[in-house]
Amino acid sequence: MIIFEKVCKRFSNEHIGLDDITLRLERGEMAFLTGHSGAGKSTLLKLIMLMERPTSGQVWVGGYMLSKLRRGQIPALRRNIGVVFQDHQLLFDRTVYDNVAIPLLVSGYNPNDIGKRVRAALDMVGLLDREKLNPLALSGGEQQRVGIARAMVNRPAVLLADEPTGNLDPDLSADIMQRFHMFNQAGTTILIATHDLGLVKRMGHRVITLDKGHLYNQQEQMA
Repeated sequence: MIIFEKVCKRFSNEHIGLDDITLRLERGEMAFLTGHSGAGKSTLLKLIMLMERPTSGQVWVGGYMLSKLRRGQIPALRRNIGVVFQDHQLLFDRTVYDNVAIPLLVSGYNPNDIGKRVRAALDMVGLLDREKLNPLALSGGEQQRVGIARAMVNRPAVLLADEPTGNLDPDLSADIMQRFHMFNQAGTTILIATHDLGLVKRMGHRVITLDKGHLYNQQEQMA
């Protein structure tokens, strides 16, 4: 599903984001990406989304070699990748419903389908009764769940999460991780970048560790 082959990423200031990364995430797998701040976690996620391109090496997502994709093909790739951010990135001049509907509107979905999909996504994260509220009326954990619903509303094959529990207390963090686990059980391939090693250990999935842009360790799924 996601393959990195000898991938390097160097920035204009000569900073090395990633150096000789080779890894494979299988279809339907859930894994955690860990490492210190600046280790390269966000850079790796951006390469998958084609927000950045590698300096050398190749990245495949869903069978597509990303270096071969033309500019006009990138939106189709991104429609199959849901993204959850630490800071939610919600629009506070719109309702919860409208925030979740954004990916569908951008993709040109039939208006009759949008309502069904938005409400199904909100139901999955336990916020169906909050659809008419402004996100500012929600708690931090609820706002993060809105972000997850938005990422999953078009049922992407891949879900990426960049520090999704960084601002949440342990109970809320555990709740968010259980939501991810539920989506993974339904077949979604999930990669989560996080500093929370305790939470990662409790989840029992493969751990991919970066250190200064290098692949430090790939720990297989724990029993």
